[in-house]
Amino acid sequence: MTLFCQRNACALAVTLALTSHPAWATHHNVEADQQLVADDMAGMDHSKMNHAAMQGDMAGMDHSQMGHGEAPRTTSRTPIPVLTDADREAAFPPLPGHQVHDSALNGFFLLDQLEYQDADEGSALAWDASGWIGGDIQRLWLRSEGERVNGLTEEAEIQLLYGHAIGPWWDVVAGVRQDFKPGSPQTWGAFGIQGMALYDFEVEATAFIGEQGQTALRLAGEYDILLTNRLILQPTAELNLYGKNDPHRGVGSGLADTELGLRLRYEVVRQFAPYIGVTWARSYGNTADYAREEGGDADEARFVAGIRMWF
Repeated sequence: MTLFCQRNACALAVTLALTSHPAWATHHNVEADQQLVADDMAGMDHSKMNHAAMQGDMAGMDHSQMGHGEAPRTTSRTPIPVLTDADREAAFPPLPGHQVHDSALNGFFLLDQLEYQDADEGSALAWDASGWIGGDIQRLWLRSEGERVNGLTEEAEIQLLYGHAIGPWWDVVAGVRQDFKPGSPQTWGAFGIQGMALYDFEVEATAFIGEQGQTALRLAGEYDILLTNRLILQPTAELNLYGKNDPHRGVGSGLADTELGLRLRYEVVRQFAPYIGVTWARSYGNTADYAREEGGDADEARFVAGIRMWF
């Protein structure tokens, strides 16, 4: 009897403790329910279930009627105004046009050679200059070259040419050439082409027709080899051909003369460069015979020193 009473007392105490802590009791009941479900699932035979029928039921469902969590659309309380031409004009004001030079009048002058030459007859001063004024397409060209030996002018000429661009690198030229020396003055009509060939070769080819029916052709070219950014080696070449003999001016028909040069210049600034070099000139045919009759040489090498400038 005493033992039975003790057991009832213990059971009553446990019951009171559980009811006095409801959170612990609820947690305990949830765990117990989960354990019961797990035990029931473990006892089930899944091989007897028809999973294909279950998937077919899912495929027959109309998912288009479901919301799938789409957020409801809202409209702005303040509507965006329509963009007008005034708004575009305010956002993009008119800009001033940039300056172009295609219709401007420009000019350029190059004193390619102004040099002292150590000639067999004595000291010589030679020059070769060119320049133009105009635009990108049409220009007025001026060329001049000559030589003075021991203070006397041996050769001198000037050309006035109209040039028209036929491409980015080539111009056709036409005009007049006036010879002052050698011999008596003579006027020529001139027509030719000039420009830059492949690999930056500067080329001139000009044909001439004289007053007495004399014809001539001059070919000239030069090339700049950059040894450094300022030290430049320039080979040059020129040849002259004539249609008939002209003893008064010391030229014969055919190939009259050629001249090769090699000059090394240093550009102190881009517009100014002193240089040194050598030239070799040779006459051919009747032109060489005329030179010998005058006491000259058919070929001659010279040391040269001078300046080159442009602006």
